[in-house]
Amino acid sequence: MSYVVDFADVSTVGLESSPVAEALAGLRANEARYFKNKYDHVFTVEPASEAESIIAWVHRILQEERGIVIAARPLEATEFEVDNSRWAYVFYEDGLSINVLYALDGSGKRAVGFKLSDGMDVPAELASFKFARQKSKLAGTIRGSYFVIKNEY
Repeated sequence: MSYVVDFADVSTVGLESSPVAEALAGLRANEARYFKNKYDHVFTVEPASEAESIIAWVHRILQEERGIVIAARPLEATEFEVDNSRWAYVFYEDGLSINVLYALDGSGKRAVGFKLSDGMDVPAELASFKFARQKSKLAGTIRGSYFVIKNEY
């Protein structure tokens, strides 16, 4: 069952098993607010069990581009198209959020972004990345990093 993320009334629905559920819910709400304000897109997520193809696509890009295998269990995912770009998000139990921005015309931006919820440690598989800090009213301190996608997916 899909869930429309409400950034006005932040909820941990679907994220309850995370040790940083409140911070992860804030991070998810922060993304929902961004897409609503920038693209007028309603951010809707599905349980991981209903989003296996999305998660597989994200994991394939991580594996083939950088040899990264995420150890944490995915809880939710979403994918959508706005402004001629495909976006995919996966939210993990440990508090990690991974997004893929993939320009559909081949000439735009293509990147993988990582965001760490407040209170979580950097996962071992991402230890080589440097994370910048950003303050968010919804999510506290978000640590983020990214890499550019070089191949076609």
